Amino acid sequence: MIAKTTRSALFLAAATGVLAASLAATDANARVTRIVIERKNSPAFDGANFGAAGQYEQLIGKAYGELDPKDPHNAIIQDINLAPKNAKGMVEYMATFQITKPVDMSKASHLMWHDVPNRAGRITIVPAERNLGDVGLSSGWQGDASGATAPKETNDYVTVPVAHNPDGSPITGPILGRIMNASGVGSQTIYIHTNPIPYKPFTLDTAKAKMVTRTHETMDGKVEGEKNVAASDWAFAKCDAEHPFPGTPDPTQICVKGGFNPKLLYQVVYTAKDPLVLGAGFAAFRDVDAFFKYAKADDMGTANPLADNIKWTVTRGQSQSGNFIRGFLHLGFNQDEQNRQVFDGAWPIIAGKRITLNYRFATPDGVSMLYQASSEGTQTWAPWPDTIRGTPTAGVLDRCNTTHSCPKIFEHFGAAEFWGLKLSPSFVGPAADKDVPIPDNVRRYYIGSTQHGGGPGGFSTALAEPPACPSNGYGVGRLAANPMPQRETVNALRVHLRDWVMKGTTPPASVYPTLAAGTLVDPTKKAMAFPDNVPGLPKEAPTGFMNVNLDYDYGPDFNYADHTGVMTKMPPVIKHVMPMKAPKVDADGNELGGVPVVLREAPLGTYTGWNVTAEGFHAGQLCNYAGGFIPFAKTKAERMANEDSRPSLEERYGTHDGYVAKVKDAAQKIVAQGFLLQNDATRLIDEAEKSNILR
Repeated sequence: MIAKTTRSALFLAAATGVLAASLAATDANARVTRIVIERKNSPAFDGANFGAAGQYEQLIGKAYGELDPKDPHNAIIQDINLAPKNAKGMVEYMATFQITKPVDMSKASHLMWHDVPNRAGRITIVPAERNLGDVGLSSGWQGDASGATAPKETNDYVTVPVAHNPDGSPITGPILGRIMNASGVGSQTIYIHTNPIPYKPFTLDTAKAKMVTRTHETMDGKVEGEKNVAASDWAFAKCDAEHPFPGTPDPTQICVKGGFNPKLLYQVVYTAKDPLVLGAGFAAFRDVDAFFKYAKADDMGTANPLADNIKWTVTRGQSQSGNFIRGFLHLGFNQDEQNRQVFDGAWPIIAGKRITLNYRFATPDGVSMLYQASSEGTQTWAPWPDTIRGTPTAGVLDRCNTTHSCPKIFEHFGAAEFWGLKLSPSFVGPAADKDVPIPDNVRRYYIGSTQHGGGPGGFSTALAEPPACPSNGYGVGRLAANPMPQRETVNALRVHLRDWVMKGTTPPASVYPTLAAGTLVDPTKKAMAFPDNVPGLPKEAPTGFMNVNLDYDYGPDFNYADHTGVMTKMPPVIKHVMPMKAPKVDADGNELGGVPVVLREAPLGTYTGWNVTAEGFHAGQLCNYAGGFIPFAKTKAERMANEDSRPSLEERYGTHDGYVAKVKDAAQKIVAQGFLLQNDATRLIDEAEKSNILR
């Protein structure tokens, strides 16, 4: 493992000119050395024409690259020195990619969106971007090859090496897995969020592992009813009714004597082997972009199909993929081996943390559940002190500021990120006591009262089915799914980001809740001014519903500032429960301080970024990061009968025409503020007119 001081020194050296010598020796630089186009769909999209750009085509293939472990740009990659090397001393990788481009590149806009796949799902740019002549690139970065991230034709993934000790022996380390809401005698796979944990046990001997059961856990990590399970009462094995315990040995399955009890949570700690050098995914993503942006051809003479046609590149990713972008920037990967800036723009979407990709036995599929690494170290763009945890004053952009390679950044969030995904430190720091300023190259837009990624929109009080609580086996929500959309806001932000990157046009000012404005408060019903008597909610909700930030002790070999190193304590010790904040709400329970949205300004109910788990191990607690919806009553009489404190639709709007007038007024104002495109405004007004609200 590279010590913290060594890592910092390497980047300081890079920033002060040590890397300049590489410009004189381009051929020696680690880079994409070969591309292979395996499929070409031309024309794509059934031959449709898109604006002035005309027809599009898609190229699907693989990029083969190599990394110099001695290059300061790569030295921060965990275990890169312990990876196999080729005859030149380079560490090799392969990344898949898909290019979506105009058939006639003379009609291209010269802007390329480099999308970060979420759990390997390949991404194609949307029609609005094709209408503008933009180019799309989707390429692999996640190399754990487990479940949805395993190689297949529709995925973009990266293959990375396994690290070994210098003598060739396997590297081992502790892994924690958790199984909840399981029942019956069949075996269970241990998941991290929605994919199986990618690391297999070093031995199937359960005497060298540990299983406990628990009857209850709180959001802040308090545990009740923990009991050890004897090594003889469980097995790494596949079992079912016809093949009962101890079953057939299987490193990917857990079998329990007598079957699983759905009232218990099962936690296993075992020793795994063969850590993947997953941090190489950062470098692969960097190098693939740099190749298609800058190169004429690969080392074999294969032409770059985008050569001389890409002037600007913008990386973009949602949720896990947005966290990847924040980690990418934090670790300095926006400068390639030739000291060139890679991305001109970056858009981490509904993502307030840095991805947990670059430590030994990393689990990048984690979503901030108990014991999962997620918010260690700085989460703020600008440098900010951490008086609670004692980590150095730092910001996500420190390295790219030093090397003058920071992109222009948009970020947008919704309510679910505050409630389920630990967004608070990004806004107010670890102590949650001051608004942290954002740099001039960053714009922040908060879309209040939305679930993760936003809902489908629409003008209706009909209730959708309660959502599944995200994560395998977590449960189902009690409230209906939240329809509050982000789509129209995203359409407007896309235009502003393009214009900022391509033309230097100043985008709208940031809009988000703050402590100074009184729109960011403690996450309690009283502080938020959440209304009483909202049908279907627990009396004290949302008090106690936030997934709080926990200060973990993973052992002395983990670098908390950079999310690198080695975890030696599993489960980690909880040292502190960090203070958190949440947006204040209006008298309806809808959030204040965010970007205006038509449905938010003409509401049909209360839209929450949280939901209540209906049953199972987490019953009555936060439904992970799902949202909820409680519609208003139609009439005053209905409201009174339900003891609902919120005015009815009839009391608010009077008639259907009154509601449509409210929608029109809201749409016109939001267009004027730059957060709604006129064509979207026209469509929304038409949808409101056709709706059955107060008919």
